[in-house]
Amino acid sequence: MFQDAARAAGLPPVRVVPWREVLCGRAEFHPGEWVRLDSPGEDPEVDRALRDVTDPARVEGTARWYARFVSAAREVSAAVAAAGAVPLDDPDDLAVLFDKRLCHGVLRTAGVPVPDAPTSGSGAPPVRGWEDVRALAAGAGLRRIFVKPAHGSSASGVLAVETAGGGRVRATTSVERDAQGRLFNSLRVRRYTTEREVAALVDALAPDGLHIERWLPKASQQGRAADLRVVVTAGRATHVVVRTSRHPMTNLHLGGARGDLTAARAAVEAAGGDWSSALDVCERTADCFPGSLRVGVDLLPVRGWRRFAVGEANAFGDLLPGLTGLPGSGAEGRDTYAAQIVAVRERWAGRSPAEPHHRNRPRQENQRRVRPHERGTTHDRAAV
Repeated sequence: MFQDAARAAGLPPVRVVPWREVLCGRAEFHPGEWVRLDSPGEDPEVDRALRDVTDPARVEGTARWYARFVSAAREVSAAVAAAGAVPLDDPDDLAVLFDKRLCHGVLRTAGVPVPDAPTSGSGAPPVRGWEDVRALAAGAGLRRIFVKPAHGSSASGVLAVETAGGGRVRATTSVERDAQGRLFNSLRVRRYTTEREVAALVDALAPDGLHIERWLPKASQQGRAADLRVVVTAGRATHVVVRTSRHPMTNLHLGGARGDLTAARAAVEAAGGDWSSALDVCERTADCFPGSLRVGVDLLPVRGWRRFAVGEANAFGDLLPGLTGLPGSGAEGRDTYAAQIVAVRERWAGRSPAEPHHRNRPRQENQRRVRPHERGTTHDRAAV
């Protein structure tokens, strides 16, 4: 899709450097190139090199993946600079974006609304297993929590945990545990209803690092839990999709479905909320990562649609096929990839490769961005 966007913009084909070459030290870059990092994806060979697992469906190994991926990103950045090319992603940003504990701490310090989390920031206590989860949650007064692998993605290994009196525990997750105790991702969301089962899952996940945060009661749309994926491109909220699900996790590959953005905006306004302020929260989130061309923000509307919090910020959160930009965003009629190409060509063109690639958009405290035509439609439904 990025190649299609480049072709439509009249650019020559994008040169693709496979992650296999990067991890083997064979990647080369050329003077004047703009280099955009993308997700290693679902290449089994690359996954094996990053996590040392033979089955891509396995959940374990995320800490190893994180260390090797961040190291590789730093090597790419150094090679790009040495070649006289320009990186569009900052490895220091990636190091934070791919650690939910660090990311939460950075956002909280910046004043971005986030769920309560006893594992927020670099000085947070370690989580060595279920007993630590219970103790930290109880100490923070949390009875409904999300337990997330610190370096996971796509809801891999995430548990939505509810506790009640008498030691009652229930976890909703896509994790499946086999007879040998190995953990696998499944496309079927299931529930574990005994503390023994939940403890076994958490204890198996804990060696890779865990993040605990309050499970906020999400707003709903047509009886389904709803949240928003907002893509911020070069500091501007350009694309939004509503995600709905019968489960706490709204990821589309887990049975989630795209919702109605027009209805969501109407619900915000009917509740006395401010849609522009919701987008501003996402842009403030991206401001924390000024070296990143795009950031995918998971925006959580709290029950009632009036308040919002940021659940996660994603380095590679722009895979939204068929979605075109918000009115007034500068990305009207363009998908997420075309919007990035425009940002590079129009906003950053002409800069020397030696200049820093961080955005320079000073913001005044409480500043609100003006977005014309805010009530327009948001995407071409025929293309979804």
